[in-house]
This record gives sequence, C-alpha cells and structure tokens, in this order.
Amino acid sequence: MTRLSTTLRGLVTALAAVLAVTAVPATAQARPEPRAPEDFVALRSVDPTIIEEMRYVTAHNFVGERVDGYRQSLCILTRPAAEALHRAQTRLLRQGYSLKVYDCYRPQRAVDHFVRWAEDLDDQRMKAEFYPEVDKTRLFADGYIAEKSGHSRGSTMDLTLVRLPAKPTRPYHPGQTLVPCFAPQDERFPDNSVDMGTGYDCFDTRSHTLDPRIQGAQHANRMLLKNTLEDVGLVNLPEEWWHFTYKPEPYPDTYFDFPVSAKSLAGRR
Repeated sequence: MTRLSTTLRGLVTALAAVLAVTAVPATAQARPEPRAPEDFVALRSVDPTIIEEMRYVTAHNFVGERVDGYRQSLCILTRPAAEALHRAQTRLLRQGYSLKVYDCYRPQRAVDHFVRWAEDLDDQRMKAEFYPEVDKTRLFADGYIAEKSGHSRGSTMDLTLVRLPAKPTRPYHPGQTLVPCFAPQDERFPDNSVDMGTGYDCFDTRSHTLDPRIQGAQHANRMLLKNTLEDVGLVNLPEEWWHFTYKPEPYPDTYFDFPVSAKSLAGRR
C-alpha cells in the first residue's frame, strides 16, 4: 500500500511539472500586443480624401510577400504628421491632385523582416522590378536596408501624387512578369500616380529626388510634391523622392512595434 501511494504521489508530481511547463507558452501567448500611444491616429480619421495604397500589406513590394506586422491596409501616423498631410492635401485638391500614401508608421518587426530578407541572398524573386541593377549583397552598404527605420517613430511616410479623377490601379498577381522600376511609365507596373521617373521603392540612384537624369514633367512632379510638403513642415529624404518626415518629430528616439491594425488604435476618436 505504501509503495502504491508513493508511486501515485510520483505520478501526480510529474503531471504537475508537465502542466507547469506547458502553461508557460500559454501565458506568453496571452500577453497583449503593444498599443499605439494616444497621439497616434489613423490618417483617414484626419483626412479621408487622401488615397491609401499600403504596399507592405500586399505581395507587391521588394520582399514579395505581406510584411510582418501589417495586419490591415491602414495608414497610422502621429497626429501632427497626419494634420500636416491634411494641410498639404487641401492645397493639392485645389490644383487637381491628391496625395497617395504607400507606407506610414512601420513596426520594428517589419524592419526586422526586411533585414532577414536582405540577408537571404537566395531570395531574388522581386529583383527584376525593385533592384534590377543593384547586387543584393550591397543593400546594407548602399543604404537601401537598415536595422532601424524612421518610419517606426511614427512621423515618416512614403507618398506620391495622383492626378484627379483617380484611375483604379489593377491588382498585382504574384508570378507575373516584372519590369524595372525605372523603365518608362507606360512599361512599368501600372500605378495611377503621376510619373515620378521611377516607381515606388526603386532601389536605384534614379530615385534620388534631384537626380539630374530626371527632367521635364517627371522633375516638375517631384518638385510639386516636395515643395508642397515642405511648406507644411515635412522634410524629404534626398535619396528617396517619396520619403518625408514631419519635423519636429514627437518621438525622435523611440522605435515602436505595435501592429498596423485598427486594434492598435482602439478607443481613439
């Protein structure tokens, strides 16, 4: 009887240990996702007229798949940055244009995804469109990929201009033939934006805002975007005609990692 009791006690103890171990991951999974600070907003709540084509929630980007952290097609920004875009949009609408955003706040987990992709030299599926003349081994050295992004601070956005009335953009189908991002506009992937000389996220020096090879209407379109946004407090990154940051940034040293989703903003007005 004593031996049986000892055996049962041993089994109970072992089962309790197993349950304790298996309970740890469940607790970790139940940990709530980080939320956006109170002064982050959905751009559409500030200006619903700005067109949103959030590329990283789709497969049409240099990675070739939905990027980690992008749960919904939603532009999230700090309120001052969103209000600056609203002021710019008001001016542009009077001239027959609209802003279109490709990316806004970007979680750190998305940046980590970019880094993993850049380190995987075998993954070249989107090279023909986004970096046709750049060796993938050079993406870090040439500054196209970095371990931190200003987007994660919440006041940086990627955007372009669309001539109104806006035409629909056909969907991207994975596996379709890719065309270099600096090809003539009528040969590139169709985008309803004005001709900026390259497509969005084109890893090429032609994307430098003031690249001397970009002339005529293409240069004028870049200057209209740049000058309009600079007038409302947004600063252009010279290496990317589409990249702007609101200054002064509310969070100049903080890199957030909450997901791009309405839940991250739940309860906001």
